[in-house]
Amino acid sequence: MDKLQLLKGTTLFSTLSPQEIAVVSSLFTEEGFEKDQYLFTEGDPPDWLCIVKEGTVKMVRQSPSGREIIIAIMTSGDVIGEVAVFDGGPYPATAQGMGDGVILKLSKKEFVSLLKRHPSIAIEIIGDLGRKLRAALNVARELRGERVEGRISMVLLKLARKVGTAVEGGVMLTIPITRQDIADMVGSTIETTIRTISRFKKEGIVKDIKGRMFIDVKRLANILKDME
Repeated sequence: MDKLQLLKGTTLFSTLSPQEIAVVSSLFTEEGFEKDQYLFTEGDPPDWLCIVKEGTVKMVRQSPSGREIIIAIMTSGDVIGEVAVFDGGPYPATAQGMGDGVILKLSKKEFVSLLKRHPSIAIEIIGDLGRKLRAALNVARELRGERVEGRISMVLLKLARKVGTAVEGGVMLTIPITRQDIADMVGSTIETTIRTISRFKKEGIVKDIKGRMFIDVKRLANILKDME
């Protein structure tokens, strides 16, 4: 997908005309990134608004104990850093590549100028922030008090919805996800995560196929239902 097509499908610019989006497109620059490369880190000044064009980016926060927690996985079309660029505060999380990819970058100065010319973009940002806050609250509510098995099940189902492709019998994740990634998403130890995933594999709920994870989403959903 080229830059113009990607921006047309982004909620942030959904109110703009084709001619206006073409102008906006000319303001973005493309930049490649590699696996484990930091696009920006938590606490950095918000110099850039980014949109994932290709690849996958994980958003990571540091817990009070210093542990890294993955709070979101961003894929093509997802906007990164808009909160900080919008309100002027530092980036609230670290953005790190999960593999090779490409992002589109817009400087804070150009973004502020866009907001002045197109106030509707600000309204879209507020709506997007509201949706993200609601989603974060829902996740926090779901994970609170759940056993590790339940938290891992929830995260796997979330990954299936976000980066999964339907295949016979379930969903195949389109990106490589490590046991450490899953542990960082649920706030568990790597050892506990490995044990839980190993049990799921023995039961045929998940499978590793050519570096990708297959998930039997129906059986996984039933596990969660049985825990209620």
